[in-house]
Amino acid sequence: MLLVKQQLLAALAGELEQLSPGAGVRAAFENPKVAAHGDLACTAAMQLAKPLRQNPRALGEQLMAALQATPAFQQWVAAIEIAGPGFLNIRLKPEAKQQVVREALAQGAQFGQQPLRGEKMLVEFVSANPTGPLHVGHGRQAALGDAICNLYASQGWTVHREFYYNDAGVQIDTLTKSTQLRAKGFKPGDACWPTDADNPLAKNFYNGEYIQDIADAFLARATVQADDRAFTANGDVEDYDNIRQFAVAYLRNEQDKDLQAFSLKFDEYYLESSLYTNGHVEATVQRLIANGHTYEQDGALWLKSTDYGDDKDRVMRKQDGSYTYFVPDVAYHIQKFARGFTKVVNIQGTDHHGTIARVRAGLQAADVGIPAGYPDYVLHTMVRVVRNGEEVKISKRAGSYVTLRDLIEWTSKDAVRFFLLSRKPDTEYIFDVDLAVSKNNDNPVYYVQYAHARICSVLRGWREDYDVAALQDVNLSPLQGEQAQALMLLLAKYPEMLTAAAQGNAPHDVTFYLRELAAAYHSYYDAERILVEDEAVKLARLALVAATAQVLANGLAILGVDAPRRM
Repeated sequence: MLLVKQQLLAALAGELEQLSPGAGVRAAFENPKVAAHGDLACTAAMQLAKPLRQNPRALGEQLMAALQATPAFQQWVAAIEIAGPGFLNIRLKPEAKQQVVREALAQGAQFGQQPLRGEKMLVEFVSANPTGPLHVGHGRQAALGDAICNLYASQGWTVHREFYYNDAGVQIDTLTKSTQLRAKGFKPGDACWPTDADNPLAKNFYNGEYIQDIADAFLARATVQADDRAFTANGDVEDYDNIRQFAVAYLRNEQDKDLQAFSLKFDEYYLESSLYTNGHVEATVQRLIANGHTYEQDGALWLKSTDYGDDKDRVMRKQDGSYTYFVPDVAYHIQKFARGFTKVVNIQGTDHHGTIARVRAGLQAADVGIPAGYPDYVLHTMVRVVRNGEEVKISKRAGSYVTLRDLIEWTSKDAVRFFLLSRKPDTEYIFDVDLAVSKNNDNPVYYVQYAHARICSVLRGWREDYDVAALQDVNLSPLQGEQAQALMLLLAKYPEMLTAAAQGNAPHDVTFYLRELAAAYHSYYDAERILVEDEAVKLARLALVAATAQVLANGLAILGVDAPRRM
């Protein structure tokens, strides 16, 4: 039906151009909010009435008559009705809706995908410092980031997945101290291990049992291999730097296991420390100074970020000579742009909201050609986990939070991905473990996956070794029923839904669509028997459900969720 809509849109553009030169480029159809009003809607008459100084309904009647005379509308449109002040409600012929079945079967996994556009973009997400296991907040970020990458890839972007972390900061120092104490035989609760939350020293220790695991492996002189680093311990509890490097590699390996359980792989791991060792931070600071966008006050160096919309100027270099958090971020994003990424999306927690204005201000002040509004941000709230009706806050491994791997082990990779994507990122989410493992229609991922498996079962009932390619050219004219036409119309909305979801960084739209599509299939299945005696009717219905299975599988793939053939 994509071709049908393109032909109808071209016809509409041509008639609008006749009415008002230049109006053709704004030709568009809308989806009626009420299905009974038609399949497509056009509001062009109301938009043009004022500049043309005409009555909108009269203009609508003129446009309707012109469209009815075009070959495309004569071929694909059953009726056009005018409503209200000039709405055009368009009802398509059944054969117009049937085209989507052929398109989905012919294009397969590529249905809904746009051609390559020759541009590359970077999505930065997870970006957890290697100080502990990944928690469920990281899980939400991982699901969001990977799905957003898939959405942009579907629109023709070449997408680069990047994980950014610091391997030498204060938190890494905390990790090293904690591991060293464990390696020396101490543990939380011992006299040397602060327990008072109000004691500043308590912040310099990690209490989770995973610290003991690191210490034991260090003493055993183990070798650990992560995606981006490998290291062998020497077992010397006094060798602070050796402990640090081993602990970082060990936890990067642990994070890799979490990500592997989530079926997620990054293209690159970028070290914050490299921004200093390669001179990027210092070069950025000197550029900002040379451009006249900084000043000295109270022994500190400040950025005039208010010149770029920030609510106050920001300290760049503190009195002790160290740089504040956003300075390496500015240097990092200059490097992203220099590497050719014209579009960048950062997936971060809502606690990073305050850094957006200052990072963008720094990028504009650097004056290196980066457009205003670079980079884009998607901010997400944290996740609460409920199990057996009670909130779960503690993980034995982590000591203070539920880990991503806990959640996957309790449920499944598919459930975690689908559930964490089923709400807008900035909406607080409660992950119900019991719901995620239930096998009923209340469980959204089960509901969608069951629809796909149910279709595969029907196809096996037709032929055990079925090949949907045999259905591509069947006669689709028997698909006249109300539920069949509603299902085809929904299939046709998949490509435009993907485009809108990518533009809005909104993978939750995909989950909503898939649930609606699964419901439409179940309604169709209940309304019409598929494996009937009439061969022509049977093949047409099989083609429709096979196309539905393909679109379900394509949408689930965007989310990183499997489409099972049996359940």
